[in-house]
Amino acid sequence: MTDLQCAARVFVARHGEALYESELLSDSGGWLSPLGRQQSRELGERLASERIAAVWSSSMARAVQTAELAAGVLGVDVVVREGLREFGVGDHAGGTYDSDPFRDTFGAWLSGDLDTRIPGAESGAEVIERVAGVLAEIADTHRGEAVLVISHGGAICLSAPALAPNLAPGHGWDRPLANCDVVALEVDADGWVARSWAGDRLG
Repeated sequence: MTDLQCAARVFVARHGEALYESELLSDSGGWLSPLGRQQSRELGERLASERIAAVWSSSMARAVQTAELAAGVLGVDVVVREGLREFGVGDHAGGTYDSDPFRDTFGAWLSGDLDTRIPGAESGAEVIERVAGVLAEIADTHRGEAVLVISHGGAICLSAPALAPNLAPGHGWDRPLANCDVVALEVDADGWVARSWAGDRLG
């Protein structure tokens, strides 16, 4: 990241409520439900006073649809990046499960064991690396501006605390993000800081 003279303000939001073709686990994107579309428009309305310069989005369909609806309200363009995607399901693809098959791995990540890997997919460190890389690109591109970023619950809850030292690593476990909840981050030459999490102000 280049030296940031003016703080970039980055509002990272989980996508709107989504529907899926099947109960089988996959990395396919899903699409927004009617409620998800409403949530996405309301997200844009909530951030209208922040003078958002652009919306950046995960490449997954549910995120792109959220970004396009919010951007339509805000009157700005959408930029898509693969690095903002949710963590992959790996060898769990095609299966159905009575309980969350990622719970233990995600818990290990939030406990600091970032080398743990979803079988056939990424480690926690790899997820953080790609998300952080895109956020650094955003901060460089939008110095002194505000940006909305649409990503996914797991990717945000893992990566935001890894970047912002005022968040405990397990913050996202204790305060999971609902659809279109926002984590407000700022970054300047001194690094990242979280200003709010799902509407809760942070010191």
